[in-house]
Amino acid sequence: MGASILTAKNLSKVVPSAEGDLTILHELSLQLNKGDSLAIVGASGSGKSTLLGLLAGLDLPSSGEVTLAGQSLSNLDEDQRARIRAEHVGFVFQSFQLLDSLNALENVMLPLELDGRKDARGRATELLQRVGLGQRLTHSPRQLSGGEQQRVAIARAFAAEPDVLFADEPTGNLDSHTGERISDLLFELNKERGTTLVLVTHDERLAHRCRRLIRLEAGLLVAPVEA
Repeated sequence: MGASILTAKNLSKVVPSAEGDLTILHELSLQLNKGDSLAIVGASGSGKSTLLGLLAGLDLPSSGEVTLAGQSLSNLDEDQRARIRAEHVGFVFQSFQLLDSLNALENVMLPLELDGRKDARGRATELLQRVGLGQRLTHSPRQLSGGEQQRVAIARAFAAEPDVLFADEPTGNLDSHTGERISDLLFELNKERGTTLVLVTHDERLAHRCRRLIRLEAGLLVAPVEA
């Protein structure tokens, strides 16, 4: 698999509440190498999205450390963490988060253009063709089905060739057939491009396609599994 791309050491997240401090995540550690795939599963409120946010540098832990692409995120301010994400990370959200004012091609081109890539149009076109949307380049998100919007989101996430792709319930809003196609696509691109996948999911079938699986209960790691 290669060298470590993402490491968490003794991660904890504590927030204040009316009843006192609430521990959302308890001293969790893990290490992922390039090309790994990890599913994070558990009931609602178990800490899955909190863990995803900490690993991606969207939030900072109360204690512990995350190292992404060789850099400790705890030592960086938000602008510096955003720069690391732009260089190394892709996201697929359950809500797609496409821009309605842009068509499919423009949505995928946007991160490439922001990165100054001169091949933005060609690269975006290639990826949309790869996800089966070569005939839908000029369609706006409103003209696309949920499954098609998710495929645009995946193409956008892979456009900058991220080292790590974080996906929060990537099949959560999709019917079973479309969800299976999206799952296949994620793992095809994971294999072809060596992108490390970190998935939060309630879909046990999707979870067990990952090489590794961790299960959280009330912020505690209860089941690390090697597939």
